[in-house]
This record gives sequence, C-alpha cells and structure tokens, in this order.
Amino acid sequence: MSDYIVRGTAAGGQIRVFAATTRELVEEARVRHNTSPVITAALGRLLTAGAVMGSMMKGERDSVTLIIKGDGPVGKLTVTADSHGHVKGYADEPVVLIHAKPNGKLDVSGAIGKGTLKVIRDIGMKEPYAGEIDLVTGEIAEDLTYYFASSEQTPSAVGLGVLMNRDNTVNCAGGFFVQLLPDCSEEVISELELRLAAVTSVTDLLSDGYTPEDILKALFSDMGLELLETTPASFFCGCQDGNGARAKRAVMALEEQELTDMIREDKPVTVHCHFCNTDTVLSVEDLKELLEAKKNDAEPGE
Repeated sequence: MSDYIVRGTAAGGQIRVFAATTRELVEEARVRHNTSPVITAALGRLLTAGAVMGSMMKGERDSVTLIIKGDGPVGKLTVTADSHGHVKGYADEPVVLIHAKPNGKLDVSGAIGKGTLKVIRDIGMKEPYAGEIDLVTGEIAEDLTYYFASSEQTPSAVGLGVLMNRDNTVNCAGGFFVQLLPDCSEEVISELELRLAAVTSVTDLLSDGYTPEDILKALFSDMGLELLETTPASFFCGCQDGNGARAKRAVMALEEQELTDMIREDKPVTVHCHFCNTDTVLSVEDLKELLEAKKNDAEPGE
C-alpha cells in the first residue's frame, strides 16, 4: 500500500487518532497542476487534511470540502475529499515565487496571507454543514486546530507537512490528527500536551522512515494505543472515470435552452476541470443525448 490513513484510539478511548502518508497523491497534484514548491507544500498540506477528514465521515456518499481564501499571491486553495480516501484539489495560482523563511522553510503562510478557512461537510442532508474561521497563522495545521475547537467544539491537534526534493518533486508528505473525545480526563490532556510539544515536525518523522503506524506508536504506544482501520488514500477526480460522467453532469445542469443553443452551433464542447486540470470533449451527439436525458429527468447514460 502506498498512500494510506490509519485510524485508532488511545487512553481507553478518550482520544481518537489519525495518521497519514500522502507523498504520491501530493506528487500527482504537483504534476497535474505544475505547482511551484511553495504551492505544492500548501496544497499538499490541505490535500492531506482533506483526505484524513474525509476518512472521518461515515456515509458512502459523504464528502468534505476545505477552502482557504487569503490575500496572498495564491488567492484560494480548494480541496474536496470523500469517505473512501479519495481527494482532489487545486490552487487558483499554481505558480507563486516568494522567498523562503529565514530558517529555509517554504513560506506557506506568506503565500496564503490573511483570510479565511471554510469547511463544508455534505452528509446527504438538505443543506450541507458549513463552518468558517479567520486564519490564525496561514500554516494550515494550526488553522485546522483552531477550526475544530471553535467551530466543531472538538479540541484537536493537527500536524501536516510536505518536504520537497531539490528537483522540486515531493520527498514525503503526511500528517496526524489527534482529537479529544467527551469526558477526556485532565491527566490525559496534560500528558498529551507534553507529547505533542516534543514533536518537531511531521516531515522529520516521515523522512526518517516513520510510517503512519510508527508515528502513532511513538506518541501513544504506552497510552493504550489501539489501531482500528487502514484506508488507502489517492488523488482521484470523477473526470478520471473514463466516460466523461462528471463533465456530462455539469453540462446537464444547464438550462434546456442553453443546451439547445449549444447543439445548434454544431460544435463539440470542451469542459475543463479545475480539480484535475483536464479537459473533456463532448460531441454534438453527446449534447443531444444529454438534452434528451434532461427532458426525461434521467441520469447521463441511462
């Protein structure tokens, strides 16, 4: 298994924990969007977070969308993930060149600037749940930590990291989430704070060869750690299904008159997907089939 997420509990079920390795999906996003190093790091952190948060959801069709909108040069980062470990995302500005921080680290917060983090959870209800906070640091992990505490009343600790090679490919990427469950004791909270304070960075652990299991064992092995489930993670967009279903659904959302006008022009239509940076070409015959399906209130291809 390459990229994956591990879920577990510790301290007799008082803590739930997640850890992930995401190098391949972050590298695929880098290649698809041709991102510069600082954007690879920013988008990679958010992709990792999205994959883990998606795995927290229970419904087959549940999904979570994370949107960071800042006044920095990147503009906006958007990531969507489902409950099966599939995640996709993009940056408004994939290429941003800014100076590194004095310590040599990529300046993710400088690329993002001041702004907001919005989390949208779709669990099949009439309206999805949405929460929004002002960015605390722009480093993403700290912002998500604050989001969970303020918007979902779930005290959490989030660690995210992306390490780049000299050729600007991704060396390693991943993260961890630690969340306190109701009635967590003060003793457990105090011990947890000490342990998390000792973690230098996620990428230090990953580059030293730690697996997600190793990370959780290093933090919680003597706190009754129980590993419960492993979920494969990957960069996946509906455009990759090969039959253009996602593009067809997008076109079917148009009004019948708009579809009719497109058919009259007698030209193929190109639908661009921002998430995977691919184009799907729909022929005039495709458009005619979509119009007929729309009139019959059917799904594309039925």
